[in-house]
Amino acid sequence: MDSQVAVALALSLVGGVSTSIGALFVIVNKTPSLKMLGLLQGFAAGLMLSISFFDLAHNALNSLGFLKGNLWFFAGVIFFAVVASFIPEPTLTPTSDVKGRKKNGDEGDKDIMKKHRRQVLFSGIVTAVGISLHNFPEGMAVFLGSLKGLRVGLNLALAIALHNIPEGVAVALPVYFATQSKWQAFKLASLSGFAEPLGVIIVAYLFPSSLSPEILEGLLGSVGGVMAFLTLHEMLPLAFDYAGQKQSVKAVFLGMAFMSARWEQPLLFSKCHEFQSHCDVS
Repeated sequence: MDSQVAVALALSLVGGVSTSIGALFVIVNKTPSLKMLGLLQGFAAGLMLSISFFDLAHNALNSLGFLKGNLWFFAGVIFFAVVASFIPEPTLTPTSDVKGRKKNGDEGDKDIMKKHRRQVLFSGIVTAVGISLHNFPEGMAVFLGSLKGLRVGLNLALAIALHNIPEGVAVALPVYFATQSKWQAFKLASLSGFAEPLGVIIVAYLFPSSLSPEILEGLLGSVGGVMAFLTLHEMLPLAFDYAGQKQSVKAVFLGMAFMSARWEQPLLFSKCHEFQSHCDVS
């Protein structure tokens, strides 16, 4: 296996495992803190926006020019907008609903309770399918980012991994309520997350590792468009719902500051190295 594919596969596995971590929140604690999930989603949104605009889109504009760079970027936006229109929205089953249904089932007719469980189980399965389809282009993004360099791939993988934790909760919570099985909830959530490394494997055979620099920069610009659409269309609305607008916005800027600090470290190291080399020559 090519080393670049191996690196991309390893990074995408981080995203897959993070979906399992979300499922563990449900298994360990039946009533996960929606506010904490919202703040986590806001932080991940900040990471994604920084990567999309300050790294991927910025590099595409510099390398390809204003017109071509924008065309690639908005091609990614349109592509994922079309994909998202066919994918069910991942939503969390409110914990108050779960409790209320349990209470009604204890006091009311068992047939009605079974119907509720079937409905909730179906919603969990639909959410799992939607998230699996949703994770596939994320695997593409990690692979293309890894072709550009380890730093780009690692940054994308980190942001996507944080984003996948609430998705794991969104799958596991209704499945656990419907089946009362921790294993079934964990298994279904984990399977939905591992569509991401599958995306890497498939795309690795579609795109040669020796892509021309111009095509690679264009594809990465499109990845920036995909990530920007994903952030504004899905991540921010969920963060606002769970943690409130004010707290979520703070989390977004914290994520952006964190990503800026990560970029500054290699830059400072490079400058220090150049200064040291200059002093040695003198």
